Amino acid sequence: MTDDVLLVHGGTPLEGEIHVRGAKNLVPKAMVAALLGSGPSRLRNVPDIRDVRVVRGLLQLHGVTVRSGDEPGELVLDPSHVESANVADIDAHAGSSRIPILFCGPLLHRLGHAFIPGLGGCDIGGRPIDFHFDVLRRFGAVIEKRPEGQYLEAPHRLRGTKIELPYPSVGATEQVLLTAVLADGVTELRNAAVEPEIVDLICVLQKMGAIIAMDTDRVIRITGVDALDGYTHRALPDRLESASWACAALATQGNVYVRGARQLEMMTFLNVFRKVGGAFEVDDDGIRFWHPGRPLNAIALETDVHPGFQTDWQQPLVVALTQASGLSIVHETVYESRLGFTSALNQMGAHIQVYRECLGGTPCRFGQRNFLHSAVVSGPTKLEGADLVIPDLRGGFSYLIAALAAQGTSQVHGIDLINRGYENFMHKLRALGAQVELPNSRAGVKQAAPVAG
Repeated sequence: MTDDVLLVHGGTPLEGEIHVRGAKNLVPKAMVAALLGSGPSRLRNVPDIRDVRVVRGLLQLHGVTVRSGDEPGELVLDPSHVESANVADIDAHAGSSRIPILFCGPLLHRLGHAFIPGLGGCDIGGRPIDFHFDVLRRFGAVIEKRPEGQYLEAPHRLRGTKIELPYPSVGATEQVLLTAVLADGVTELRNAAVEPEIVDLICVLQKMGAIIAMDTDRVIRITGVDALDGYTHRALPDRLESASWACAALATQGNVYVRGARQLEMMTFLNVFRKVGGAFEVDDDGIRFWHPGRPLNAIALETDVHPGFQTDWQQPLVVALTQASGLSIVHETVYESRLGFTSALNQMGAHIQVYRECLGGTPCRFGQRNFLHSAVVSGPTKLEGADLVIPDLRGGFSYLIAALAAQGTSQVHGIDLINRGYENFMHKLRALGAQVELPNSRAGVKQAAPVAG
């Protein structure tokens, strides 16, 4: 097991090439979709990350055979013998992930019942699961709260329904898709999320035999079918990881080629990256990101659901903005607690002030709710090494970027959390020339407990 503390000796530009595989926000969901098929599915471009291992374990608990395919990063999933799983085993596997909530629809279709324990995930703001259960009730599921979790039953075949989301939630949209495809009748979902990973999941389901239409204005219509087959699919690349490495190149004044990065899903990020002063070059195999040597520009930025600037891009970019000249304004509109990571950057020498007011162009749903969801970043500032405790997945990688850009040595605690979404990140750091080391039993370095992902 990887030690949970990393020593980072900063001040060295990242230079070289790394490879990004399939999206963390698609691959585990595509694995869950395999439960719906009558035959085996073949998923390619799968990253070796913790969320994939969690879902693999949960699928195997439910009788799905999961094995490696013929090429690296390929999984073959055979759901021919789906069965109920032991409650304690489910709880042991699921405690570190929120993905088990997406097992509900497929298991209700396959077994007529499902069990969901308490869920984990990154602590970046409210991510209530109640709406998932409300959606499942709309399809006809009966839900009973028990001490160990939620027990769900489908006394009859689930039926299509009309749903309008109060906010275009990715998780809620995935729940509807995975449940509606085998439900009786038509499901109409309004105000749906339309992220590239959602579209790729729809492609997976269509390959299986689903009938799904994406209309304008965030409307998705699903016509239920009686049965689905397996699929063969290559997952789209992880645009969020690609952007993280781009920000690392910018913050460290480096030059990083991200093999596997794709322009189409990153167009909004690339525009902002260029406005800040970063340079990039796109070719058929990936994107090269580098610092051109000129002072970086301060910008005004608001996060939003796709096609806006993704919230998962915000934290890595904020680190780069500490090196930009002037005042940058960041308005976080997706997760109300995502700017908490900035306090550690201030300890390293950054000048970041957070505010409860909406500092963006338009008020958002957090504006009157007393959340620190806007930030002003004053730069450039020199960063100094520090002791850092990782708060969440993207914030954790952002701390790594800050430590790499800083002068001196940082101790980064809780790095196991980064394994949730960044494949082989230690190997990639070293391939780019980063000066990092695992202290093992080095005296004086506190070994932090693994953080629930």
